[in-house]
Amino acid sequence: MENSKHVRDLSGTEEELKKWIEKLCMDTWREVYQFIYYKVGNREEAEDITQETYVKAMIYLKNEYALIENYSAYLKAIALNLIRDEWRKQKKGPVSVDIEELDLTGREEDFTKITEQRQTLKEALEKLKEDQRRVVELRILKGYSVKETAAILKKKESHVRVIQLRALEKLAEILKSYAWEL
Repeated sequence: MENSKHVRDLSGTEEELKKWIEKLCMDTWREVYQFIYYKVGNREEAEDITQETYVKAMIYLKNEYALIENYSAYLKAIALNLIRDEWRKQKKGPVSVDIEELDLTGREEDFTKITEQRQTLKEALEKLKEDQRRVVELRILKGYSVKETAAILKKKESHVRVIQLRALEKLAEILKSYAWEL
């Protein structure tokens, strides 16, 4: 989403503010909903969280001093916080655990395995071409959209998609050589 489409006139009337917020919602709803749906995997929950995201954003955006550089990232941050809150609510509260009764055998191996996998992934990313690595970092690790990634890298969206596809194919090939299960 281009932020230039959503430059807010701080001197506007209440009606102009409502129209501006409505346009922002119309332009970003699909992207925000898809982001949330990808995280929660449930249509109804995704719709509820999307709606709550915009309610929270509107409350803040009504403040005349609210200045947001990247509305898409701002909305996704709100959504992610709401998702995390929901996940915390689903846990039924703290569980008391007797430390002496915990079976910690194998935990060190798990930690070691995770550390090794992270190192392997880092090495695999370093084997990609620079543009491929940047696209993977922006799109997958940081969650930017194709449009945002294209703007950052000053490339066409179609080119970003091609680079991403080739990068993921190459990454899969590299990781298979490390005997990763994909």
